[in-house]
Amino acid sequence: MSSHLAERVSLADAPGAAASVPKKRKRARSILGVVVNGREREDVVPDGMLLLDYLREVVGLTGTKQGCDGGECGACTVLVDDKPRLSCSTLAAQMEGRRIETVEGLAHGGRMNALQQAFHEKLGAQCGYCTPGMITTAEALLRRNPDPTRDEIKAALGGNLCRCTGYVKIIESVQAAAAARKEAP
Repeated sequence: MSSHLAERVSLADAPGAAASVPKKRKRARSILGVVVNGREREDVVPDGMLLLDYLREVVGLTGTKQGCDGGECGACTVLVDDKPRLSCSTLAAQMEGRRIETVEGLAHGGRMNALQQAFHEKLGAQCGYCTPGMITTAEALLRRNPDPTRDEIKAALGGNLCRCTGYVKIIESVQAAAAARKEAP
């Protein structure tokens, strides 16, 4: 093995060898135009950048969490055009022209929305790591079905994992938010 290594090194050091060494390729980049939490943005992003990394590193919204890094836990869920989407397995460049909402964007005027408030009051958040994904997924459910049954809530949250609780408080939080929204003017 060492003789092969020595051979490679000596070939690389030979006159004219620099021309045969591949040049470092520039990363492909795109201009991404999106609406994030109601604000239009235009950013230059590497084509391979994940939506999760774009939101956290470029936009500065750290509510969206990186959990499993493989689309299994739901901690990274955001809303794309009102539908839940796993940001850890979505390329940012694919979001061109789309509307993205994170857990931060659900609050209004610095105040938690009814769902966020219900998670707080009903203790739906234990350690809090899964909470942003749970809330954004539940928000999508409540937008399309303002009065879901317990089974509909469980089905909607089926892709979101919580390692701290048995989901009872999470389901109660979604039910409380649905009730609060019915009572709101």
